[in-house]
Amino acid sequence: MGNFDSNRFKSSNQCWETPDGLFAALDAEFHFTRDGCASAENTKCKEVYSAKNSCLDKIWDGTNWMNPPFENMKHFIKKAFDERNRAVTVCIIPARTNTRWWHDYCMKGEVRFICGRPKFKGCIHGLPQPLALCIFGHLNEGKMGSFHTPR
Repeated sequence: MGNFDSNRFKSSNQCWETPDGLFAALDAEFHFTRDGCASAENTKCKEVYSAKNSCLDKIWDGTNWMNPPFENMKHFIKKAFDERNRAVTVCIIPARTNTRWWHDYCMKGEVRFICGRPKFKGCIHGLPQPLALCIFGHLNEGKMGSFHTPR
């Protein structure tokens, strides 16, 4: 077994803001009505669920954008999956294809792997891990594809 540095991908900030170009390209396709995991400072939509107004205990509707905190992402992905009959939710997450939650939830939605390393606002570099868009409630569930980040 490899000797992995347990701190390699750790970040004290769990609220990195989605790059504007990436969000704009997806918003043009999906027309988001709500940001499902945001703060007043980094929200992308007029309607928002935040840490104080958590999405986890709400009934969802509309078309939701979700850039969840990576440290407890499984709970947010499960919620988006559970709400798929009432709402469309597009999630940007690390492609953790070796986890049970990825196979239990993400693989039952539409998955688009992101080409490149988008640089989130406030970051010096792009994330060192592959990212994916998981879409729940979409007509093409179980579909896979790719998404090229805008330059």
